[in-house]
Amino acid sequence: MKKRHQVLLVLAILSVITFLDRIAFSTAGERITKELGLSPVQWGWILGSFTLAYALFEVPTGLLGDKIGAKSVLIRVVLWWSFFTVLTGFSTGFVMLLGIRFLFGIGEAGAYPNIAIALAKWFPANERGQAQAIIWGASRLGAGLTPLVVIPIQQRYGWEASFYVLGFVGVIWVIFWYFWHKEDPTQAKDISKSELDEILAKRQLDNHADKVPFRKFLKSKNLWFLMGMYACYATGIYFFQTWLPKYLQQGRGVSEDQLKYISSIAFLLAAFGCFMGGFISDILVKKYGKKWGRRIVPMTGMGISGIFLIISALTVNNTVAIVLLSLGMAFMDVTAPVAWAVSMDIGGNRSGSISGAMNSAGLLVAYLNTVSFGYLVTNFGYNFPVLLLGVIVIIGAFLWLKINAEETIEYRL
Repeated sequence: MKKRHQVLLVLAILSVITFLDRIAFSTAGERITKELGLSPVQWGWILGSFTLAYALFEVPTGLLGDKIGAKSVLIRVVLWWSFFTVLTGFSTGFVMLLGIRFLFGIGEAGAYPNIAIALAKWFPANERGQAQAIIWGASRLGAGLTPLVVIPIQQRYGWEASFYVLGFVGVIWVIFWYFWHKEDPTQAKDISKSELDEILAKRQLDNHADKVPFRKFLKSKNLWFLMGMYACYATGIYFFQTWLPKYLQQGRGVSEDQLKYISSIAFLLAAFGCFMGGFISDILVKKYGKKWGRRIVPMTGMGISGIFLIISALTVNNTVAIVLLSLGMAFMDVTAPVAWAVSMDIGGNRSGSISGAMNSAGLLVAYLNTVSFGYLVTNFGYNFPVLLLGVIVIIGAFLWLKINAEETIEYRL
């Protein structure tokens, strides 16, 4: 196995852990809200506190990674969120849980921008869609495994125990990463000369753009359309990551045992969507170039996903709704690896900053959606918000027509 593929494997494992920690909380939602006496509105604020913190600290940790390197930042990030994962199990009420989830979000912020930084250093441009497909597919595998792993622990030992276990897993990853990983391929002693030459030659070609002032970075229409598209995507995908378990149990009458398998299938289908999105996008880039090669797959996927979400909200048949929701998530998630590959394409030597800006825009809108979902559910029931999500995702599909992965942005701080 090539050295860069080993790096990708270790980062993919981190992506699995990230979503195990994240989805474990929403999976335990029904137990937590009952035990702590939380209303849907309070649950929405708790879910939103994580998303808000994640959004606010995404760009700063991306900038930090650009400055000091992904290795150091990921060590800090994973240790921080592992600590607050454990602390989640000690929560006793609304205020305490709200604060812990906010601090947990600060910890997870920057994980994926710094993964993008590492991949930009270790992978040439024509392999980045595939690399991001592995990373995001791994995240969905982690989410798919969560109900199968976490629900049995929660049923036998209580919801708190699952967070103790997951926090420990994060610390183990940090120890390995600290001793094994090198920030740059040139620092690795166990990489072949041919692979190193291949990475450096293609990386040099990627970093050809002239540097421009930071204010021009903010004026880039390309970046603003990328952030707008990702906001639409994040609004949809965060429904699955936060509200789906409660929606299925309260809105569709699904039992906890049924939830375990339904949620897993949905996220496993999403993993397939991530894998296919990145790989097909790289194939299309070779055939049509970056501009259209990066557009076609996510534009199609988000359009189909939005239609499926709308139909699922309108049907009264639970089986049909669950199938459409699962397929909707799968088609939606072809977007994730492509969007992050685009942020690396246009970000050049500032991939962490650009990807952080993109993800922050998505997270801020997802925060508003996550909080408002609780109010909408209380006033209009569980299906109306899902219908709105479908419309928003379709809007995101059309925004891809304004995004050009061939326009590189580089700037000086």
